[in-house]
Amino acid sequence: MKLQRWFRTAGLLVVLAALVTACSAGVQAQAVRLGIIQIVEHPSLDQARQGFLDRLEELGYTVQADYQNAQGDMATAQIIARSLAESRPDLILAIATPTAQAMAQATSTIPILITAVTDPEAAGLVERNERPGTNVTGTSDLNPVDLQLALVPKLVPDARRVGIVYNAGEANSVVQVEWARRVAAELGLTLVEATVATSSEVLQAAQSLVGRVDALYVPTDNTVVSALEAVVQVAEAARLPLVVGEPDSVARGGLITVGIDYYQLGRQTADIADRVLKGANPAELPIEYQTNPRLVVNPQAAARMGVQLPEELLVEAEQVGS
Repeated sequence: MKLQRWFRTAGLLVVLAALVTACSAGVQAQAVRLGIIQIVEHPSLDQARQGFLDRLEELGYTVQADYQNAQGDMATAQIIARSLAESRPDLILAIATPTAQAMAQATSTIPILITAVTDPEAAGLVERNERPGTNVTGTSDLNPVDLQLALVPKLVPDARRVGIVYNAGEANSVVQVEWARRVAAELGLTLVEATVATSSEVLQAAQSLVGRVDALYVPTDNTVVSALEAVVQVAEAARLPLVVGEPDSVARGGLITVGIDYYQLGRQTADIADRVLKGANPAELPIEYQTNPRLVVNPQAAARMGVQLPEELLVEAEQVGS
């Protein structure tokens, strides 16, 4: 009889514990209406978005998301931004600099979380990266341009000229190119620039550098990265090493990078969003960065580009690609 009473008591405790857990989960769960605006589809931006959504779910939020993509067109981005502002969601996730700018112009009251924005201050999104002073906060995808360009002499010891393809209309790209010019000079390299306005111009721009440079470099430029395969095609045909701005571009055929993890960047952004949803003022939350870039190399791409990878890089790097 005592044993039976023990089992009944234990069973009751299990039921009570389950009820308490269920009630706690119910208290923690919070429905969030989320607007998402993204400039263009490519793996890095897509991973940042997925990391954000996954982390919000882990934090106990039930998310009703309105995701819209501008497909690289700023006029479309502005229309989307106005539409999202009019729908008045609880929070807006703006992915990449151009769409973040469009969104910030559309509303100064709805909290805007940004990610994959290189320099929010230079883009006019915040007063200062350390203290935004606006309805905008989030994460920067500022990659180590200095470490990326420093790979060129390791790949081609006698390199003198590096070709860079970018969209001069993207504020994020302008910041990186200015940095690249300074770094190139310090390394004794000359930066040869080819600019584009749309992804359809990327192939021709890359081809214009053949015969004029010893290596190619593509920073985290949304227009160019969305058409990265065109640059890879030129690099392989001309047997030029292609240094890229982030690991996803290495997996897509680029040769090498020292870059950040965009999925983790999205998760980091969601942690900031959690603070905003709990009452924190975006104006007082500093822009955050990643501090642990990864060295990633694609040995198969190296073979197609005629590059002999130094053993020191192979030992240290994460290897990807096909």
